Amino acid sequence: MITATQLYDHLTCPHRVAMDAFGDSTVRDAVNPFVQLLWERGTLFERETIAKLQQPFVDLSGFRGDDKERETRAAIANGSPLIYGGRLSDGDLLGEPDLLRREGGGYAAIDIKSGAGEEGGDDDTGEEGKPKKRYGVQVALYTELLDRVGVSAGRYAYIWDIYGIETKYEFDVPLGPRTPPMSEIYEHTKTDVRATLARTATTEPALAACCKLCVWRSACRRAMDGTEDLTLLPELGRSKRDVLRPAIANLRALAGANVEEYLENGGKKTTFKGIGPGTLAKFKARAILLTTDAAQPYLTLALPLLEGNPELFFDIETDPLRDRCYLHGFIIRDGRNSATERFESVFSDDVTDAAEEDAFARAIEIFRRYPQGLVVYYSAYERTEYRKLQRKYPRVCSADHIEALFADGRSFDLYSDGTRKRSEWPVNDFSIKTLAKHAGFNWRDSDPSGASSIDWFHQWMKTRDQEIRQRILDYNEDDCRAMRVVLDAMRQMEVRASG
Repeated sequence: MITATQLYDHLTCPHRVAMDAFGDSTVRDAVNPFVQLLWERGTLFERETIAKLQQPFVDLSGFRGDDKERETRAAIANGSPLIYGGRLSDGDLLGEPDLLRREGGGYAAIDIKSGAGEEGGDDDTGEEGKPKKRYGVQVALYTELLDRVGVSAGRYAYIWDIYGIETKYEFDVPLGPRTPPMSEIYEHTKTDVRATLARTATTEPALAACCKLCVWRSACRRAMDGTEDLTLLPELGRSKRDVLRPAIANLRALAGANVEEYLENGGKKTTFKGIGPGTLAKFKARAILLTTDAAQPYLTLALPLLEGNPELFFDIETDPLRDRCYLHGFIIRDGRNSATERFESVFSDDVTDAAEEDAFARAIEIFRRYPQGLVVYYSAYERTEYRKLQRKYPRVCSADHIEALFADGRSFDLYSDGTRKRSEWPVNDFSIKTLAKHAGFNWRDSDPSGASSIDWFHQWMKTRDQEIRQRILDYNEDDCRAMRVVLDAMRQMEVRASG
């Protein structure tokens, strides 16, 4: 049976569907604590949402299997205005929508999500968000089942998100100038999943961010290491791998490839769709690093002067499930002398607006203490979150103050304008943890990750255990210090061409 979960998983990683269906369960990793937390929070949010409904509903959440389906069909036949926890199946399709709501003589599906209902929006630019494909294929499945039963209200469904916003997903409206409507995405995804389950199509693992939370991560990594899979290169994902592989099978082949053989149109293009000459040369350079023993990282562009004293290596911790920023951490160093460095932090002991605003204000005061300091952070996340905090708490500081704080000269994005733009490393990705570990730095915690820190914060909120609180602070301090280690390493690297 094709389920909504399989459609969702296919768009995240097609190989996950195959592994869940046919993989050896004895080589599965333990479920990540953060994933368990997401399940718990999702279930809790769904219950809280249902408890707030302002209209009566038929509750079928206590039924299972065929009994649940029988009761769902009976509730539909009775014209119940709202059905919670139903189940429908037909042929090889099986769906369990959170809600079915009667609209215009039919029913529309509603899925309750503990995330945002749209993606890609930007408050800074005014760009509107778009429906999430992974959500869309799920509710499209429910809608097809309603149509097969003969009770669909139309070619649409809804996502009820963490912010209480009900977003309508219109299946026949293109998602963008070059993006087909959700109906096409759903049909293609359904076809692919059906082929995977029937074993008429094969899938392969590919290294991606989602691997870190997957129960098959170790098994897939062993397979990729064994084949020297091209996705072991930073920024070379599944789609680029599949374009390259008919001509370039693996890392070693790419490392030894003559890039000029694949150039056309006077060297302005390559024979690989979506991969330009510069990108191909960059991937070759990375393949050489990964297949060379004791390879050393190097700069492809010199670092900027990065004047400013002291240096403030800055990192925040947020809880996306509560939409809160609860920790602002700083490693502060004078005169590039690591013997002077000290850790300062602002920890919000509660998840109220007042506590978050107070923590934000105290963090801003730390920046104000060092007007000549250089602020170093990793990726645009801190800047984005600070802009959001300023809009939320305008009494703390002005929008201009935030823009000045993150302006060139005052701040340096070590990821976007540093490691990614100006260096090459013999690693699989450009995360701060990967690069700092390569540079010899080790986190004190046995499980250092942003996902783990979110789980720890939830434990702290439940227990108020001071050891958990200290674990979060130590992790944040290590993240801040890791940036210092990576920047210092880059300052010692030679500059050479990446091709």
